[in-house]
Amino acid sequence: MGQWPGGCGKRFCYQSRKEKKTLQIPLLNSLRQFVADFAGRRAEASGSPRGAARWHRMACAVAPTFVPSYWLLVELLREDRWGARAVAQRAAERFPDNPDAWMLLGQSWLGVYRHQEALASFEQALVLDERPDAALAAGQIYRRSGQFSEAAARFARAYAAGGGPEALLQNAEALFEAGDAQAADQALALWASQVPDGESQATALRAKRNTPRRAG
Repeated sequence: MGQWPGGCGKRFCYQSRKEKKTLQIPLLNSLRQFVADFAGRRAEASGSPRGAARWHRMACAVAPTFVPSYWLLVELLREDRWGARAVAQRAAERFPDNPDAWMLLGQSWLGVYRHQEALASFEQALVLDERPDAALAAGQIYRRSGQFSEAAARFARAYAAGGGPEALLQNAEALFEAGDAQAADQALALWASQVPDGESQATALRAKRNTPRRAG
Protein backbone atom coordinates (compact mmCIF):
# COMPACT_ATOMS: atom_id res chain seq x y z
CA MET A 1 0.00 0.00 0.00
CA GLY A 2 1.32 3.47 -0.86
CA GLN A 3 3.59 1.94 -3.49
CA TRP A 4 3.61 2.65 -7.20
CA PRO A 5 4.56 -0.02 -9.71
CA GLY A 6 8.24 -0.85 -9.44
CA GLY A 7 8.27 -0.27 -5.68
CA CYS A 8 8.44 3.53 -5.93
CA GLY A 9 6.80 5.33 -3.01
CA LYS A 10 4.49 8.21 -3.94
CA ARG A 11 6.47 10.74 -1.92
CA PHE A 12 9.77 9.52 -3.36
CA CYS A 13 8.47 9.68 -6.93
CA TYR A 14 7.06 13.16 -6.39
CA GLN A 15 10.41 14.35 -5.01
CA SER A 16 12.25 12.77 -7.90
CA ARG A 17 10.08 14.58 -10.43
CA LYS A 18 10.52 17.86 -8.55
CA GLU A 19 14.30 17.43 -8.36
CA LYS A 20 14.42 16.56 -12.05
CA LYS A 21 12.47 19.72 -12.92
CA THR A 22 14.80 21.79 -10.72
CA LEU A 23 17.79 20.38 -12.57
CA GLN A 24 16.18 21.05 -15.93
CA ILE A 25 15.70 24.79 -15.34
CA PRO A 26 19.43 25.69 -15.36
CA LEU A 27 19.95 23.47 -18.41
CA LEU A 28 17.09 25.18 -20.23
CA ASN A 29 18.41 28.62 -19.30
CA SER A 30 21.87 27.65 -20.54
CA LEU A 31 20.37 26.55 -23.85
CA ARG A 32 18.39 29.78 -24.15
CA GLN A 33 21.51 31.81 -23.40
CA PHE A 34 23.43 29.86 -26.05
CA VAL A 35 20.75 30.59 -28.63
CA ALA A 36 20.67 34.27 -27.62
CA ASP A 37 24.45 34.56 -27.94
CA PHE A 38 24.33 32.82 -31.32
CA ALA A 39 21.60 35.20 -32.53
CA GLY A 40 23.62 38.17 -31.29
CA ARG A 41 26.65 37.04 -33.28
CA ARG A 42 24.54 36.51 -36.37
CA ALA A 43 23.15 40.02 -35.96
CA GLU A 44 26.68 41.46 -35.87
CA ALA A 45 27.54 39.55 -39.05
CA SER A 46 24.37 40.55 -40.82
CA GLY A 47 24.79 42.69 -43.90
CA SER A 48 21.64 44.75 -43.41
CA PRO A 49 19.94 46.63 -40.57
CA ARG A 50 16.75 44.66 -41.16
CA GLY A 51 18.58 41.36 -40.88
CA ALA A 52 20.41 42.50 -37.78
CA ALA A 53 17.16 43.63 -36.18
CA ARG A 54 15.59 40.24 -36.89
CA TRP A 55 18.43 38.39 -35.17
CA HIS A 56 18.48 40.81 -32.23
CA ARG A 57 14.74 40.29 -31.78
CA MET A 58 15.35 36.56 -31.57
CA ALA A 59 18.10 37.09 -29.02
CA CYS A 60 15.83 39.29 -26.90
CA ALA A 61 12.96 36.81 -27.12
CA VAL A 62 14.91 33.77 -25.91
CA ALA A 63 17.53 35.25 -23.56
CA PRO A 64 17.00 34.40 -19.87
CA THR A 65 18.92 37.57 -18.92
CA PHE A 66 19.19 41.13 -20.11
CA VAL A 67 21.50 40.93 -23.14
CA PRO A 68 23.27 43.59 -25.29
CA SER A 69 20.84 42.84 -28.12
CA TYR A 70 18.25 44.98 -26.31
CA TRP A 71 20.47 48.07 -26.58
CA LEU A 72 21.49 47.24 -30.13
CA LEU A 73 17.91 46.64 -31.25
CA VAL A 74 16.77 49.94 -29.78
CA GLU A 75 19.61 51.67 -31.62
CA LEU A 76 18.56 50.03 -34.90
CA LEU A 77 15.02 51.26 -34.30
CA ARG A 78 16.05 54.89 -33.77
CA GLU A 79 13.87 55.94 -36.72
CA ASP A 80 10.91 54.16 -35.08
CA ARG A 81 11.10 55.76 -31.66
CA TRP A 82 7.89 54.29 -30.31
CA GLY A 83 8.93 50.85 -31.55
CA ALA A 84 12.22 51.29 -29.70
CA ARG A 85 10.32 52.36 -26.59
CA ALA A 86 8.20 49.19 -26.80
CA VAL A 87 11.32 47.02 -26.92
CA ALA A 88 12.73 48.80 -23.87
CA GLN A 89 9.40 48.48 -22.05
CA ARG A 90 9.42 44.71 -22.57
CA ALA A 91 12.97 44.54 -21.26
CA ALA A 92 12.01 46.38 -18.05
CA GLU A 93 8.96 44.15 -17.60
CA ARG A 94 10.96 40.95 -18.11
CA PHE A 95 13.92 42.04 -15.97
CA PRO A 96 12.57 44.47 -13.36
CA ASP A 97 15.57 43.90 -11.09
CA ASN A 98 18.10 44.86 -13.76
CA PRO A 99 19.12 48.54 -13.68
CA ASP A 100 20.37 48.36 -17.29
CA ALA A 101 16.83 47.57 -18.42
CA TRP A 102 15.54 50.68 -16.64
CA MET A 103 18.31 52.81 -18.11
CA LEU A 104 17.35 51.60 -21.57
CA LEU A 105 13.72 52.42 -20.89
CA GLY A 106 14.63 55.87 -19.62
CA GLN A 107 16.66 56.64 -22.72
CA SER A 108 13.83 55.36 -24.91
CA TRP A 109 11.30 57.58 -23.14
CA LEU A 110 13.60 60.55 -23.80
CA GLY A 111 13.54 59.56 -27.47
CA VAL A 112 9.79 60.21 -27.55
CA TYR A 113 10.07 63.38 -25.42
CA ARG A 114 8.36 61.92 -22.35
CA HIS A 115 10.62 63.35 -19.69
CA GLN A 116 8.62 62.42 -16.61
CA GLU A 117 8.41 58.78 -17.66
CA ALA A 118 12.14 58.87 -18.40
CA LEU A 119 12.80 60.36 -14.96
CA ALA A 120 10.79 57.59 -13.28
CA SER A 121 12.87 54.99 -15.13
CA PHE A 122 16.18 56.57 -14.17
CA GLU A 123 15.06 56.86 -10.55
CA GLN A 124 14.14 53.16 -10.57
CA ALA A 125 17.61 52.34 -11.91
CA LEU A 126 19.01 54.33 -8.96
CA VAL A 127 16.89 52.35 -6.52
CA LEU A 128 18.46 49.16 -7.85
CA ASP A 129 22.02 50.44 -8.19
CA GLU A 130 23.68 53.68 -7.11
CA ARG A 131 25.21 54.36 -10.51
CA PRO A 132 26.49 57.66 -11.90
CA ASP A 133 24.82 57.48 -15.31
CA ALA A 134 21.37 57.10 -13.74
CA ALA A 135 21.98 59.93 -11.27
CA LEU A 136 23.30 62.23 -14.01
CA ALA A 137 20.36 61.46 -16.30
CA ALA A 138 17.86 62.12 -13.51
CA GLY A 139 19.66 65.32 -12.50
CA GLN A 140 19.59 66.68 -16.04
CA ILE A 141 15.82 66.19 -16.24
CA TYR A 142 15.31 67.88 -12.87
CA ARG A 143 17.49 70.76 -13.99
CA ARG A 144 15.64 71.25 -17.28
CA SER A 145 12.35 71.33 -15.38
CA GLY A 146 13.64 74.01 -12.99
CA GLN A 147 13.96 71.74 -9.94
CA PHE A 148 17.49 72.84 -9.20
CA SER A 149 17.81 71.50 -5.65
CA GLU A 150 16.73 68.05 -6.77
CA ALA A 151 19.12 68.29 -9.70
CA ALA A 152 22.02 69.23 -7.42
CA ALA A 153 21.25 66.29 -5.15
CA ARG A 154 21.32 63.84 -8.06
CA PHE A 155 24.57 65.30 -9.41
CA ALA A 156 26.10 64.92 -5.93
CA ARG A 157 25.03 61.28 -5.92
CA ALA A 158 26.52 60.85 -9.38
CA TYR A 159 29.86 62.19 -8.14
CA ALA A 160 29.78 59.97 -5.06
CA ALA A 161 29.09 56.96 -7.30
CA GLY A 162 32.14 57.69 -9.46
CA GLY A 163 30.78 60.22 -11.94
CA GLY A 164 33.99 62.24 -11.93
CA PRO A 165 34.55 65.98 -12.47
CA GLU A 166 31.65 66.35 -14.90
CA ALA A 167 29.20 65.43 -12.14
CA LEU A 168 30.85 67.97 -9.83
CA LEU A 169 30.58 70.74 -12.41
CA GLN A 170 26.90 70.05 -12.99
CA ASN A 171 26.40 69.93 -9.22
CA ALA A 172 28.01 73.36 -8.88
CA GLU A 173 25.87 74.84 -11.66
CA ALA A 174 22.66 73.40 -10.22
CA LEU A 175 23.53 74.66 -6.72
CA PHE A 176 24.09 78.16 -8.12
CA GLU A 177 20.75 78.01 -9.92
CA ALA A 178 19.14 76.82 -6.68
CA GLY A 179 20.46 79.95 -4.95
CA ASP A 180 23.11 78.24 -2.77
CA ALA A 181 26.13 80.25 -3.91
CA GLN A 182 28.40 79.08 -1.06
CA ALA A 183 27.85 75.38 -1.76
CA ALA A 184 28.18 76.05 -5.49
CA ASP A 185 31.55 77.72 -4.97
CA GLN A 186 32.77 74.80 -2.83
CA ALA A 187 31.76 72.31 -5.50
CA LEU A 188 33.42 74.44 -8.18
CA ALA A 189 36.65 74.61 -6.17
CA LEU A 190 36.67 70.83 -5.79
CA TRP A 191 36.03 70.47 -9.52
CA ALA A 192 38.90 72.86 -10.30
CA SER A 193 41.28 70.69 -8.29
CA GLN A 194 40.51 67.71 -10.51
CA VAL A 195 40.78 69.10 -14.04
CA PRO A 196 43.68 70.58 -16.04
CA ASP A 197 43.98 74.35 -15.68
CA GLY A 198 41.12 74.13 -13.24
CA GLU A 199 41.72 77.41 -11.37
CA SER A 200 41.62 79.59 -14.47
CA GLN A 201 38.55 77.72 -15.75
CA ALA A 202 36.82 78.16 -12.41
CA THR A 203 37.64 81.89 -12.41
CA ALA A 204 36.10 82.25 -15.86
CA LEU A 205 33.02 80.34 -14.79
CA ARG A 206 32.60 82.50 -11.68
CA ALA A 207 32.92 85.66 -13.77
CA LYS A 208 30.33 84.39 -16.22
CA ARG A 209 28.03 83.38 -13.39
CA ASN A 210 28.26 86.81 -11.75
CA THR A 211 27.75 88.77 -14.96
CA PRO A 212 24.19 90.14 -15.11
CA ARG A 213 22.25 88.96 -18.14
CA ARG A 214 21.12 91.61 -20.56
CA ALA A 215 17.43 91.97 -21.09
CA GLY A 216 16.16 90.92 -24.52
